[in-house]
Amino acid sequence: MAASTDDLPKDQDFCDPERQRIIEGDSRFNRLGWKRLTVLSIVEAIALGSLGLPSAFASLGMVAGLILTVGIGLVAMYAGHNIGQVKLKYPQIGHYADVGRLLFGKWGSKIFIGSFVSLLVFVIGSHCLTGAIAFQNITQSDVCSLVFSISSAAILMILAIPPSFSEIAILGYVDFASIVIAIGVTMIATGIQYTSNSAVSAPDIVPWSAWPKVGLTFSGAIVAANNIVFAYSFAGCLPSFMEEMHTPEDYIKTLWAMGGIQIVVYSLTGSIIYAFVGQGVQSPALLSAGPVISRVVFGIALPVIFISGSINTTVVCRYIHGKVYRDSIIRYINTKQGWMTWIGLVFTITVIAWVIAEAVPIFSELLSIISSLFVSGLSFYLPPVMWYMLLREGSWYEKKNLKTAMYNGVVFLVGIILFGCGTYASIDELVRPPLRILSGLSSSELRDYKISVGNCGKALHVLVGDTVMCDGRAIRSKR
Repeated sequence: MAASTDDLPKDQDFCDPERQRIIEGDSRFNRLGWKRLTVLSIVEAIALGSLGLPSAFASLGMVAGLILTVGIGLVAMYAGHNIGQVKLKYPQIGHYADVGRLLFGKWGSKIFIGSFVSLLVFVIGSHCLTGAIAFQNITQSDVCSLVFSISSAAILMILAIPPSFSEIAILGYVDFASIVIAIGVTMIATGIQYTSNSAVSAPDIVPWSAWPKVGLTFSGAIVAANNIVFAYSFAGCLPSFMEEMHTPEDYIKTLWAMGGIQIVVYSLTGSIIYAFVGQGVQSPALLSAGPVISRVVFGIALPVIFISGSINTTVVCRYIHGKVYRDSIIRYINTKQGWMTWIGLVFTITVIAWVIAEAVPIFSELLSIISSLFVSGLSFYLPPVMWYMLLREGSWYEKKNLKTAMYNGVVFLVGIILFGCGTYASIDELVRPPLRILSGLSSSELRDYKISVGNCGKALHVLVGDTVMCDGRAIRSKR
């Protein structure tokens, strides 16, 4: 739609420094096209998702893993369509959190703000954790993991300083190339290992199975399924990205392109690496490439870890900064005060996320907690509510609405199941590992134990006397 003459800058505007800053700010934050948005959305969602999928396939089996990967992807795309339609119908919505007031008034706004901000902070924290794991594997150093974790947080903070999504999208091309190469190298390396192991009939290799692994618990199955769900957690950022688009209606192109690419990449990554490695596949999947190759692959994947995480930092900081300075020129982040407040906010959010990463350094369980508490709502059961309350025209049971109502009913049901079962399973899996480790200890050993979070890569450490236990095995002596 062409701008009216009243909207165009006048000569006197260029003589007014403040007015000129406003014009420059509006222009800067309204130049995102659908192609860059596609790249931005893919790299925001695809990084951590690909790392946890092969282990999810190992738990669920090849058949259930593929069905869930494709099915959840289609459901997420449909839910994203609802969110985009709400943004188009209500242009005043700048971020997902703004939908809460439209749906449920003042209290709904507070709940949505809390969920939106918490989700993104948890995601940033998980990128801090993955960055620390990557540095540990690359360097093979005995340096305290805290050093690597702080380094990861610092890199995430620096990359999040550019406030415009169109500027960050340029880094997205590097990010996307990085994850494609990293996954490709992992597939090739695990394939070569599989061929070598098959030739010597290695007895410790448990091959892949079409069905769930033996002894899979309900909690374990839900945690695995939630890792797949987390891979499609792009919905929370969609309204924020659309706010910068010069043609917001083009979001549907992004949705189809992004959804299709995600489903293909996730299906191939999960199935091929699981088929090569078998039941012993690790999470994140890059650890399954062998000691040497995993160091190389982690090096290739560093842009994925940090660029993707920084996008989430930018989204949550843009929301908070925009709300605080809504009626001030500071919101355009093109003045000295604007830059000072922006950098200070980025620093604060990154520190909070880093603390979360240190408090819960268990990769799979962290992903599952995020999925259960936040992604289930923002990406699944809330979009159908948006359709019913904000988009629906007429009764839901009218002929023109019945099919759409059924689709939204399925999406809503999926989200509620993920929320209820997923939250229970995540808490259960988080609490049970130390109990399983301690179950094999003698009464004299039990009197001396204490539990502390360690960094063996997949489980809690339990200190028993002078011996560090991990999954019931003695892995290191304090002496």
